[in-house]
Amino acid sequence: MATYPVNQIRNVCIMGHGGDGKTSLVESLLFTAGVADRVGKVPEGTTVCDFDPEEIKRQFSISTAVAPLVWNNCKINLLDTPGFFDFENEVNQALRVSESALIVATGKAGPGVGTEKAWKRAEERKMPRMFYISKIDEENSDYYSALHKLQKQFGVSVCPIVVPIFEGNRDTVGIVDCVIRKAYKMEGTKRVEIPIPENMKDRIDQHRAALCENVAELSEDLMERYFAGEEFSDEELIAGIRQGVRDLVIAPVFCGTAATGIGSFALLKGIADYMPSPDEAPVEVCEDEKGELIEINCTPNGSTVAMVFKTVADQYGRFSYFKVFSGSVKPDMTLVNKRADANEKIGHIYTVCGKKTTEVDEIGCGDIGAVSKLVTTKTGDTLSMSVRRVQLDPVALPKPCYTQGIAAKTKGNEEKMATGLNRLRDEDPSFSTEFNAETKQMTISGMGDIHLDVICSKLKNKFGVDVELSKPIIPYREKIRKKVSVEGKHKKQSGGHGQYGHVKMDFEPCLDQDFVFAESIFGGSVPKNFWPAVEKGIREAMEHGVLAGYPLVGLKATLTDGSYHDVDSNELSFKMAARLAYKAGIPQASPVLLEPICSLKVLIPDSYMGDVIGDLNKRRGRIMGMNPVEGGQEILAEVPMAELSDYAITLRSMTQGRGSFESEFIRYDEAPAPVQEKVIAENKARMEALND
Repeated sequence: MATYPVNQIRNVCIMGHGGDGKTSLVESLLFTAGVADRVGKVPEGTTVCDFDPEEIKRQFSISTAVAPLVWNNCKINLLDTPGFFDFENEVNQALRVSESALIVATGKAGPGVGTEKAWKRAEERKMPRMFYISKIDEENSDYYSALHKLQKQFGVSVCPIVVPIFEGNRDTVGIVDCVIRKAYKMEGTKRVEIPIPENMKDRIDQHRAALCENVAELSEDLMERYFAGEEFSDEELIAGIRQGVRDLVIAPVFCGTAATGIGSFALLKGIADYMPSPDEAPVEVCEDEKGELIEINCTPNGSTVAMVFKTVADQYGRFSYFKVFSGSVKPDMTLVNKRADANEKIGHIYTVCGKKTTEVDEIGCGDIGAVSKLVTTKTGDTLSMSVRRVQLDPVALPKPCYTQGIAAKTKGNEEKMATGLNRLRDEDPSFSTEFNAETKQMTISGMGDIHLDVICSKLKNKFGVDVELSKPIIPYREKIRKKVSVEGKHKKQSGGHGQYGHVKMDFEPCLDQDFVFAESIFGGSVPKNFWPAVEKGIREAMEHGVLAGYPLVGLKATLTDGSYHDVDSNELSFKMAARLAYKAGIPQASPVLLEPICSLKVLIPDSYMGDVIGDLNKRRGRIMGMNPVEGGQEILAEVPMAELSDYAITLRSMTQGRGSFESEFIRYDEAPAPVQEKVIAENKARMEALND
């Protein structure tokens, strides 16, 4: 594929709800542009963008795929993103390198939660956007109902550019372009112009008039001509719509059906005519080596600046997708990764269409390409010339909200599992892993159950490691509630020197520290040099409480008396004596279990308030307050950590994906008696299973 000038490039992020037809639309566009020789189908696993074995198996997108095509001498990079919310990071990657968004909604359901989220993301980035109403040929589909819902939800900027032609029992036979006032139908794979149906002419005139009114608001000159009754030419209207899209006052609406290609020609024309090029996007601003803010202008003559926005990793290495923000990238260049403070030698570079790669001699300014075998560069890193080291804002990472324990099914595969997870983190930094030294459990955190299931499946298929997920073990604590006085005596004689240590201890609660050791010895009954051994014995014993084996906290231990032997006493003896005193005294000191409490911040639309608060009450949550925010309410609560393991899935189900939350550990509180009994029983069962 040739190198295109920056003003003839369009980078378009395709977003929408899962199942709304984004991947099928890309198939139709690729076929229409002559890139593919047939229209692939998701159920058959033959699409260009869903090429990963996991996507073929599950029949939905799990990662962003790049699909370039050429239309009217314009290179269009389509970035097909997943619609399921578990793969939000993939959408963020595509948004970071796109100048515009194409939001897909179906003619059946109209705008869904995914449509709302796509619009919100585009709004936050002040990104030009268009709509595409898909599946208008399917049963129960209603284009005008879907259009009305879009206009009602997103405002008057939503303007139809293309409307369908129906015949008979609402069969879709073609489309009308309201801008150029031409109608087309498909005869096989060819588009044929037809007369506009008589019963549609008034509607088409109304849509065109609405477009003219929106365009007229862009300037005083256009407004005067509009009110004077002067009609805009097709070229003026196209230029006006393009300006309106850039200024976010017009969101054009297209429609069609991917299966037959109806509407695909018009959509490609619309992307080329109305969507902005990379040099029309807001200028990137970042810090240079001196910490001064500089602008990165999108110009082919500038110093090379490219960002890696996506990484694909397997057992053979990395394949990095990048966008050129300034200058161009050529083979054998040496670029600098400022974050890693390392040079990267650029080897072979490619354009990518799904899984197909084509080696090229240059990736021009504003374009998207890929390179293999980068050593230090990760997703979000910037590569630049040594004379101008910069780091652009990286891809925004969503916070993991769903945690599970992860373990290899076969003993001895732990290292292999860790290696596989590290490789997968290269391509998906939105999940994290952590080994909890206290609970001896490896945990994995991601965006939801589907996200973690995909990671586990990739571990098996790519790295040959079978793993299983389990509930995360909650790090409880234990404490005592009253003071006790006990003694511990360690005496052992086995020929020669023996062992002798004897201590008397007071154990009592300590409110402000985890552990305090004190002594009140009179007359040297326990020599000073053995006191540290007594303290060490208590500290080691506190690692395992007497109720369920969790660490003991909030303890004051006072050495009050004891005795020693001139020959047989040593540090080990007094350490053992202290442990014996601990084991004897703590069960008498009214021990209780403490559970970790998290602060919770939940953002939801107003309509879900009752359900969410009711659910939090069931989880033993305590509502601390509510704040009105844009689009709904912010609920502040405190909830036991043990009750939040499945909250990400429950909240998503209750709010249809509209709700989100953040949680953070804040303190330990005494657990209710039924919870204590349950935890003690579970811990006992777990210990018995480990010992078998």
